[in-house]
Amino acid sequence: MAEPEIVPVTEWPEWSSNPDGGDPLTQDLNAPYDKGDLAWLLVCTILCWQITPAIGFLYAGMHRRKAALTMVLQSLFCACACGIQYWIYGYSLYQSRTTNPILGDLSLAVFKNVLAQPSLANSDIPDILYAAFGFTFVSATAMILAGAMLERGRLFPSMVFLLCWTTFVYYFLAYWEWNPSGWLYNLGLYDFAGSGPVHIASGFGALAWSMMLGPRLNEHGVAPTVSDRKSKLAHYKPHSPLLMCIGTVFIWFGWFAFNGASTANLSLRSIYVVVNTNLAACGGGITWVILEYLYKKKFSLTGFCSGIIAGLVGITPAAGFVPVYVACLVGAITSVCSFYVVKYKYILSVDDGLDIFAIHGIGGVVGDILTGFFAASFVPALDGVSGASYEGGWWNRNFRQMGLQLAGATTCAAWSFFVSCLLLFVINKIPGLHIRATEEQEVRGLDLNYLEDLDFEDGLGHGCMISEGASRHSNTPPQREIVKAEGGEKKE
Repeated sequence: MAEPEIVPVTEWPEWSSNPDGGDPLTQDLNAPYDKGDLAWLLVCTILCWQITPAIGFLYAGMHRRKAALTMVLQSLFCACACGIQYWIYGYSLYQSRTTNPILGDLSLAVFKNVLAQPSLANSDIPDILYAAFGFTFVSATAMILAGAMLERGRLFPSMVFLLCWTTFVYYFLAYWEWNPSGWLYNLGLYDFAGSGPVHIASGFGALAWSMMLGPRLNEHGVAPTVSDRKSKLAHYKPHSPLLMCIGTVFIWFGWFAFNGASTANLSLRSIYVVVNTNLAACGGGITWVILEYLYKKKFSLTGFCSGIIAGLVGITPAAGFVPVYVACLVGAITSVCSFYVVKYKYILSVDDGLDIFAIHGIGGVVGDILTGFFAASFVPALDGVSGASYEGGWWNRNFRQMGLQLAGATTCAAWSFFVSCLLLFVINKIPGLHIRATEEQEVRGLDLNYLEDLDFEDGLGHGCMISEGASRHSNTPPQREIVKAEGGEKKE
């Protein structure tokens, strides 16, 4: 029996008639695509994935020791649970081929009808590849937000909230900005790699979560008064600066892929974006550490890491629009704005100990505005596809763009903040899902409450061996035994 002849696809059928793009048993569905584009996006997808656990390492290093590993657990939860959610309905909500301006349908649920048809993002890559790339965005965004539970949020309700938040905040904003039918997309907003759905949304969501949780207990287990919060918020140094720096390095590394692959093809624009991303991170890190030195006369690893992240946040919407000679300035300006929000955050009386609102929320807004100011029409044309479809920003005398950028940033911030408050209020009223840990759990630390990987700790923070016969799952610390050593001296 003769083998069927495999013929290359020369023209894609209408999506409504064949959403898969053809029959892989008789047609070569790879033929229309450039292997370089496919390789670039696939490798960047793999590199982007590690941003989510890297954020967990960053937050764990910045936490006090007693709640650090809970953040690592959250990063694994975001990578797993958000991935399953994305597969079941998330991708379909923001990339389905619908015509309404608000939200997609479930036509692509469980990746049904997601295969070889050209992606909505760029016809140079197939739908299945763009779907794989998009997963890394939602998991990283959820993990950025997760830091707001800082040392006092209950774990299970936080997981419920994160899944509800991605459904009602992230996927709505992603549809508005990235789907050709979305209303912000059609308005003409410039947001290259997701400042609105990723940074502004997570930053203002973190502000809402921090407000709803209330301030942490101080080192004596006492809640600060209103006057205390107005004068000075509790600030604790990171328990592991090394882990914090490792997390930052991996985030920086992954952000090259995060921004670079957002062109959805391999082109001069992709290279340009990577250069812009690196320069903005450099500018942000140097600026923050200099400002901190001017005030404290010492350098700070925490400041360096915060500045680098701020620079990456600021360049996220701008990387594919602004000339390379302003990228460092974009990072520096974003870093300055975030630095002073951190410095005066006590005015809001909100305990956001990881500065998610300042770095991601305000940094994202600043990045959007700077994109409208510095955008040049020639930069997006470097992808070989866009041509003259972008008018640029103020530098190209497209003064209207600044208004669009402000409108887009305000919309994303307001939607995320108010929907987050509503979700947290409802979840907190559900029996068994109150969002704040008890005073005892907070004082002992979330790690001891939720993780069996830790032994009990003594008051000095040193690990204690669990005594023979004691259960590893017991909530009662083992009793210390006092014995007499030679010479009559008592020892533990």
